Amino acid sequence: MMPLTKLLSRTVSSCFSSSNGRPFAMAAKALQHCRYSSAAAQVAESETEALKDYADYRRSLYGHITHKALLVDAVGTLVLPSQPMAQIYRTIGEKYGVEYSEDEILHRYRRAYSQPWGKSRLRYVNDGRPFWQYIVSYSTGCSDSQYFEELYNYYMTDKAWHLCDPEAEKVFNALRKSGVKLAVVSNFDTRLRPVLRALNCENWFDAVAVSAEVAAEKPNPTIFLKACELLGVNPEDAVHVGDDRRNDVWGARDAGCDAWLWGSDVHSFKEVS
Repeated sequence: MMPLTKLLSRTVSSCFSSSNGRPFAMAAKALQHCRYSSAAAQVAESETEALKDYADYRRSLYGHITHKALLVDAVGTLVLPSQPMAQIYRTIGEKYGVEYSEDEILHRYRRAYSQPWGKSRLRYVNDGRPFWQYIVSYSTGCSDSQYFEELYNYYMTDKAWHLCDPEAEKVFNALRKSGVKLAVVSNFDTRLRPVLRALNCENWFDAVAVSAEVAAEKPNPTIFLKACELLGVNPEDAVHVGDDRRNDVWGARDAGCDAWLWGSDVHSFKEVS
């Protein structure tokens, strides 16, 4: 970065040699810009130092690692749908008489999903069938039981999902070798374990805490505390990574865990590592 005095000297000199009649105004703007740039640089430098100090502090507690355990959200962080939901609902549903467009299905799905689920305080109880029957029926206008079963079973296969980060296995194996314990923490029904098996990633984790089994959904701290219990660590020894600020970050912090927002604080599992 050019020194402030040198930059001002150049700017003022060029201003007085110009014919626009506003030399002092231009110099003042240059000075203001310099101040903002300098302040931004100082903030960035300060944040970098703070992060380094924090990491050094964590390592002073645990040795060569900053946390004893890594908790990972499933959908949106570990795995992603391979095709848009409305496209699948429409494609499978055509032979059952579904006529709504993909846009209409998506609109109705969002409306149904956002409504309170009156039959239980939890959306996902055991296999979650009652909840998903309501969602599918409302979204598509089709209550055919065969349609629902085909759609429900589709989302238990490796066709429906893919890993968000292709480097995940390599990173997780390295973390476990270094002594870090891993767990999945997810708002999901009991299909989550078959999904992880279908994607050949269930054995990457020491534990799975799924809301349908724990009877608590994020952001309820209970599910994070259960994951820590399964791993045999204290909440303050764990960091959770997920893509939802409310459910993942706020929920984990309420449980006493550290938390990083996927897509903002971190963008890959290599960066997490």
